[in-house]
Amino acid sequence: MTTRPDAHLQIRDLAVQRGRVTVLEIDKLDIPRGLVTVVLGPNGSGKSTLLGALQLVLHPSQGTLMLDGEPMDADPVATRRRMSAAFQEPLLLSMSVLANVELPLRLRGVDKRRRRELAEHWLERFGIASLARRHARQLSGGEAQRVSLARAFASQPQVMLLDEPFAGVDAPTREGLIEDFAENLSETRPTTVLVTHDRDEALRLGDEAALLIDGRLRQTGPPSEVFERPADRAVAEFVGMENLWHGRRSESGVYEAGGIRLASTSKSIAPGSPALLCVRPERIVLTRDGEGTGTRSEAGTENQLRAIVQKIRPRGPVVRADLTSGRLHLTVDTSVTKWDELGLSVGDAAVARIAPADVHVISDDGAD
Repeated sequence: MTTRPDAHLQIRDLAVQRGRVTVLEIDKLDIPRGLVTVVLGPNGSGKSTLLGALQLVLHPSQGTLMLDGEPMDADPVATRRRMSAAFQEPLLLSMSVLANVELPLRLRGVDKRRRRELAEHWLERFGIASLARRHARQLSGGEAQRVSLARAFASQPQVMLLDEPFAGVDAPTREGLIEDFAENLSETRPTTVLVTHDRDEALRLGDEAALLIDGRLRQTGPPSEVFERPADRAVAEFVGMENLWHGRRSESGVYEAGGIRLASTSKSIAPGSPALLCVRPERIVLTRDGEGTGTRSEAGTENQLRAIVQKIRPRGPVVRADLTSGRLHLTVDTSVTKWDELGLSVGDAAVARIAPADVHVISDDGAD
């Protein structure tokens, strides 16, 4: 049984069932020591089930969970004392803020003076020291989540398990909360497993990513790699790879899709084999038609596709535009400022520029 030299948590041949249905199945996953592993996936993919198994509150039908190379269920009480958790719902008890933060320390037998010292320290670190005497029921959602995170840090865990702790607060509150969390995390460096569905959150906080779909582990690696280089179509669709084009690789190494030739530096597919070409919408750069030097798609050169604007959809800080080039449908995300500079309207011609490095190619076994 091999593990990464720096693996703090090891998962082997794990299966969790509900009734007779297997809802989570992971052959192998190593959680690196002192890093943040983000667990991604759509609703029902098994993310929370994985956290429940790591907390020892869900019992696998098979498999082994290890902490520092030792089975986690050999001494469940001792294992849980090395971990802390926080959830989307803060789960505060009907007592003061200070008492809530002290509670895990009290359960661990920490003396009163020391637990008070730790609780006050972490309330201060999360900017809520003034709320120490307030009753938990009197807190706003953002305040309650800060208390929950202060409680998780106060127990000085070796392992921290977090289930979408930033999802239940408004955007401005969330931004400040993530900033404080990231700062405290960088200083204490517990091994952290963070369940999230948010791409920006994963890229900002994660050192490693594990993507689950339908209860199966589909891809692991740095978050940027998972989002930019998905392993298969299901992963590509989940991570927001809006442009997915069926094509084939020509003998020259250029891919042909929808009557368009596209160059890519992605991994090689055998000539003539079906391929799925994946391009993130923010990786396509638009210029007005006539500002480019023409359309070309040769190995090693920039792809320049003449396209017609079909639809414009404002999306907060970006504008999403739908265009067509030949038989290809393109989805492009452009900043509002850049879009205003372009001055494009529905029906206008544009040039879509795509660097070959941004055309990710995977085998398309399910192609028509």
